[in-house]
Amino acid sequence: MPDRIVGAGELTAEDAKLVTLARGARARVGAAEGASVRDQDGRTYAAATVALPHLAVTALQLAVASAVAAGASALEAAAVVTGAATLDAAGHAAVRDLSAAAPIHLAGADGVLLGTVTA
Repeated sequence: MPDRIVGAGELTAEDAKLVTLARGARARVGAAEGASVRDQDGRTYAAATVALPHLAVTALQLAVASAVAAGASALEAAAVVTGAATLDAAGHAAVRDLSAAAPIHLAGADGVLLGTVTA
């Protein structure tokens, strides 16, 4: 579970890009959530929730998996666009597997920042 969510504030241009990528991933397939991450080299990865009868992966888990599959060893930041009011524990844990301190920005479907998980 997220340790701490701080209130909505201003995003850097790089983090705003993550929200835009997450919104696009969500909208393309009409998924419940979209997510994106930025790795230690500045590369970005976006994904949407997968909910099949025999496979369920959160958008954030899939974005992290895509980054790792491409060779990422650390994350600088992440963003999730969702209709939910909280960050899912599985996605949070996936980000923390690569970075103890990367901010995870939570935004609504309209892209408005709801808050940031900092730990």
